[in-house]
Amino acid sequence: MSKVILLADSCCDLPLSFFQEHQIPYVSLTFSFKGDELRDDMGQTLSYKDFYSAVREGEMPTTSQINVQTYLDFFKKHVKPGQPALYLAFSSGLSGSCESAYMAFNQLKEEDPAWDITIVDSLAASMGEGLLLYHAVQLWEEGKSRDEIAKWLTENKLRLAHWFTVEDLHHLKRGGRLSATSAVIGTLLQIKPVLHVDDTGHLIPMDKVRGRKKSLSALAQKLFDTIENPEEQVIFISHGDAKKDAESLAHIIRDRLPVRDIWINQIGPVIGAHSGPGTVALFFLGSGR
Repeated sequence: MSKVILLADSCCDLPLSFFQEHQIPYVSLTFSFKGDELRDDMGQTLSYKDFYSAVREGEMPTTSQINVQTYLDFFKKHVKPGQPALYLAFSSGLSGSCESAYMAFNQLKEEDPAWDITIVDSLAASMGEGLLLYHAVQLWEEGKSRDEIAKWLTENKLRLAHWFTVEDLHHLKRGGRLSATSAVIGTLLQIKPVLHVDDTGHLIPMDKVRGRKKSLSALAQKLFDTIENPEEQVIFISHGDAKKDAESLAHIIRDRLPVRDIWINQIGPVIGAHSGPGTVALFFLGSGR
């Protein structure tokens, strides 16, 4: 049997080196920036620093889902009929891209029944999706079959906790997550929301704390309350050009728990267009989301 082909998309927010090292093809979501349509390609075309600097100066990027034709081209480029493949998709609760992937696969299947791609809706975002891909790669390198990998992802994705805090409430207002009045008042009072991605893959506000330091501590506390077997876990932290805060969060966690490792990486422009500069997000496997 052919070894399974793992496929992903750019919203995993993992380093480009991870995809290169493990030879994992990814399909890029796109975003409009300063009048240009750009691909999210892990900072190759537009550096994360330049992206977030422009957003801080008032640039307002917009994003779009991956269309069916892009998926058709992507699948045909990297998979052959009869070859088992698994595509881990960005949350259907946050984008229509996953639905486009299903439509593309069904079209391929009509043309040739030998096409054999399993699509897993991660119901995850940023390095939450990336953490699922990380575990899929571990299983893949152990020689697990496509169905075994898909089963693990399906059984464990709702254990994947996503906790976020943002620096600028106006990005949440622009995305419809917060009213204009709440954004203004919250900014004046230095209110920092704590949000998570729920079981349906949607971003939901959960708590409010005052000040950046307390918001980072609140993220860490969510981990302390629900993480399972921390000594076996690799924790992921992503950030929107806020490396020092991400490192502070990692330090808080390491001071309390003997976790196996902590990976820190930037939030890409597609997620960052909605969360804004200064976002810090924490991902781990726990008793639930």
